[in-house]
Amino acid sequence: MAIIKKIAATATYSVRLPVLRKGKPIESCHFDGDDLESTQHFGLYLSQKLVGIISLFKKNNPTFLEKNQYQIRGMAVLESHRKKDFGKALIIHGEEECKNQGIDLIWFNARMEAIGFYEKMGYQKKGISFDIPDVGEHIVMFKKNKNE
Repeated sequence: MAIIKKIAATATYSVRLPVLRKGKPIESCHFDGDDLESTQHFGLYLSQKLVGIISLFKKNNPTFLEKNQYQIRGMAVLESHRKKDFGKALIIHGEEECKNQGIDLIWFNARMEAIGFYEKMGYQKKGISFDIPDVGEHIVMFKKNKNE
């Protein structure tokens, strides 16, 4: 059974490196804002092995008017554990965390190959795609948080 728990920023590196920074130095796994008190990192564990991660950064995107925004960064599942709904579980967990904190909007820069996955989760594209040097083509995606 998979469990999701809060982890340290450095704990994400074991998944960030092979999935998001393949072939790059370990230092590339550190993201600006990783160590801020408002940043949260979560890991999905299967039999005590970290197989998926998601990080939530309290960061506003000026494209959106909502006051309280969180950015998802570093969402990744090890290749050997994909297609098992672990990514979906991590997104749902992140959304719940945001909802509990009264966040109005969640946004992120999605890799082009992940757009379909995020659309199934209710996220919408915004604007046109753009290139992140050494990482690839992305597009902004977002979802308004429904605070019932």
